[in-house]
Amino acid sequence: MTITTAHLAAKPHFLVKSTEAGEPLDAESYFNYIAVVQAIVDFLGERYGDGFRLYYQDDGNEVWNGLEEDLRDGYEGVEHAASLFDLVETEVFEYAADSDSRQAVYTVRPAVRNNLFVYREQLVALARIPRVTQHGLGYEDLIFCRSNEELVRFLEALRARRLADPKIIVFTDTRDGLEQERQAVGYAVGRDDVFMEDELKTQVYRSIDEFFSKDRAFFQTYGLPYKRGILLYGKPGNGKTTLVKSISSTTGAPVAYWQITEYTSSGSIKEVFDTASQLAPMVLVIEDIDSMPDSCRSYFLNTLDGATSKEGIYLIGTTNYPEKIDPALMNRAGRFDRAYEVKSPDEAMRLAYLTHIGLRRLASEEELELAARGTDGFTLAQLSELYASAALQMHYEDKVDLERLIAGMKSDYAKDRSKEWMTEDRSRKMGFA
Repeated sequence: MTITTAHLAAKPHFLVKSTEAGEPLDAESYFNYIAVVQAIVDFLGERYGDGFRLYYQDDGNEVWNGLEEDLRDGYEGVEHAASLFDLVETEVFEYAADSDSRQAVYTVRPAVRNNLFVYREQLVALARIPRVTQHGLGYEDLIFCRSNEELVRFLEALRARRLADPKIIVFTDTRDGLEQERQAVGYAVGRDDVFMEDELKTQVYRSIDEFFSKDRAFFQTYGLPYKRGILLYGKPGNGKTTLVKSISSTTGAPVAYWQITEYTSSGSIKEVFDTASQLAPMVLVIEDIDSMPDSCRSYFLNTLDGATSKEGIYLIGTTNYPEKIDPALMNRAGRFDRAYEVKSPDEAMRLAYLTHIGLRRLASEEELELAARGTDGFTLAQLSELYASAALQMHYEDKVDLERLIAGMKSDYAKDRSKEWMTEDRSRKMGFA
């Protein structure tokens, strides 16, 4: 089922209106917390029967992220029962990929805020109530249910739906707080698609496989805490992200991706680890870990030291600048167990990678070997660009000159390192004012 504008055409039922007996309400009366809670309880009692009571949520926002995704996916088990305030938005529109056509389209659906939703099977009701704050409208999250047992069944079903649909959870620190979105991997990445030193690859996957084995016998046999942390460092473009995608595609466990920014705070750190704990056993990838702001670095380190904060979490930190890493991350046991350098490929690996991505279709074996030999210092991403350039050349010129392409790429990379393209003479040649 897909929620369309047709589902929203009916006149919404508002529990609180801006006028009462023809007289406008002032803001304080209009956004009255007690009044709207009572209105929701009365509404639920009339429609589904009495006995609904409030629950306090302390689970890292997982319920509300699940509701957001259910609404986006058109999950039939959730009903839009009513809207709350008549002068606050009740719908949201977004531009996103359509699962059927694989094209981006505009969609309109009920907003999470200012609406009352009911999961009919367990009779759990969710309402994100708008409230006036110093800077505009905020919200209060309310969860209603008639019994602990029904609420637990709802939470278990919500978790099962998310685990059955493997996606990477992406955390983004913004000026307005931590945002969370589940994104499809795009395409499955197998372990054969990961190119790195054999010893490193073996150690990482052996550690992953043991961590996510069903019986956890390794940790029980040797009395080890059920948590692991590794740090991957090296030049960008050498496969750290591909490794993460491969882990997501092959472990069958939830994977979350979090990039540190200037907006990262102690609050977002807590929310990320709270959510990760709810999904454990899982993989948490922290990108650009060297960028952790000084203001919350101590809080982050203390979180890593917590007795239960990483239980069931396989933590992967990545950085392109190991010299910027806080020594405190590595110099204390229990934070990161091992640090691995993801190096640029040697000649043998470059040959294997160019063959893997399809360059043999465009060049002879001898040309392929010469290309592998002539791309010393290239990252895997640069080798992929070489293949793309060769494919374009074949498409338009019906021939491929790998030597010329490699020479051109080396020249461009040298200019980038020296910033030659920023000189005044160069800018005039490129047509800049």
